[in-house]
Amino acid sequence: MTTTATLTDEAPWTPDELTDRLRAVSAARYHDRHPFNVRMHEGTLTREELRRWITNRFHYQRHIPVKDALILAKFDDPALRRGWLRRIQDHDGERDGTGGIERWLRLGEAAGIDRRQLLDVSRVLPGVRLAVDGYVNFCRLSPALDAVAASLTELSAPDLMRTRIAAFERHYPWIDAAGLAYFRTRVGQGGRDGQEALGLVLAWARTREEQERAVAALAFKCDVLWSLLDAVDHGPGGIT
Repeated sequence: MTTTATLTDEAPWTPDELTDRLRAVSAARYHDRHPFNVRMHEGTLTREELRRWITNRFHYQRHIPVKDALILAKFDDPALRRGWLRRIQDHDGERDGTGGIERWLRLGEAAGIDRRQLLDVSRVLPGVRLAVDGYVNFCRLSPALDAVAASLTELSAPDLMRTRIAAFERHYPWIDAAGLAYFRTRVGQGGRDGQEALGLVLAWARTREEQERAVAALAFKCDVLWSLLDAVDHGPGGIT
């Protein structure tokens, strides 16, 4: 009698095979392919659409250090916690007036949005709120491997940031160039963070079941980012 092997009976992928599978997820499902991002980079968004994106994307930005704090709390190794703490500092800043959240607020101001409006959560579209809450709860409830694997969208971030900088400079000159500092900073930070997270996933995902969980976690994160843009693309409102 023959039996069908379960996932846990299958041989694990090699590190290169796992890396290839993770990169294939990003290549197929990262939100750079979303129609809204495509239009943004082609320069066809209206001012209202771009401001709506900046406003709603900020809800995601302000939760990045929250999800990273939830991930950090899962680590037993003090050295690993110290390393991951840098991600929180990158966004919260080491003092007032610094960090990624502050730079996003300045992007909003460069686009003509008062920071008080950006900080007003009542302006966030329901679909954006749902996507962000889903990601934060995933990081809260999932094992460290899954939560770290979900962050591997960072591997694709540097190329997206370079494309975005060029698009804003070419197509949206009404936005002060100083407001693009967030994108410029994330080119280096995203590449560093993505490689760091990939190293952890390759070290921790030793069985086929763990490896497939890592791939699924990255796919979930891509879905979060895609759903956020769906909400922005079809949602009403915005700041004119």
